[in-house]
Amino acid sequence: MKKILITGGLGFIGSHTTIKLLAKNYDIVLLDNLSNSRIEMIKKISLLAKKDFKFFNGDIRDRSFLRKIFLKNKIDSVIHFAGLKQVSHSMKYPLEYFENNVTGSINLFQEMSLAGVKSIIFSSSASVYGDTKLVRCTENAPLKPVSVYGKTKLIVENILRDIYSSDPNWKIINLRYFNPIGA
Repeated sequence: MKKILITGGLGFIGSHTTIKLLAKNYDIVLLDNLSNSRIEMIKKISLLAKKDFKFFNGDIRDRSFLRKIFLKNKIDSVIHFAGLKQVSHSMKYPLEYFENNVTGSINLFQEMSLAGVKSIIFSSSASVYGDTKLVRCTENAPLKPVSVYGKTKLIVENILRDIYSSDPNWKIINLRYFNPIGA
């Protein structure tokens, strides 16, 4: 049974992903700092999935905390949902977004590498396309983010691209999607 670490696991998308993966009998380890979620979600997820999972309350910006998770759990893969996500907020507080979304992701990737975990799905954003005039946006559309939020997502995608270039054993998926529940 594969063990998957889900960062931001108690948030909207993370909790739904967790329920689906538990139904497929994956062993799940959740990490969340509760900045955009509630602790009560643990019970709700367990109730809906009819299964339990490990939960760690902490932050991806804390490398020693991440290291403990990787040392105590034989993680096979990571799904990375953790990140600040409000476009307007990112424009007012850009340093918060760079620290959390970029530095936090770098910390995660460094600890993954140290633990020999080279499989990740990164929750990016369609905001990396910016204000495109295209009616249908494809993966090949120009990448021109206009918000700090979108820029942080594109920076992390580029970091992952460079990680893969340096070590093709990494398996990396960047998910770009629009806001699933509205602004």
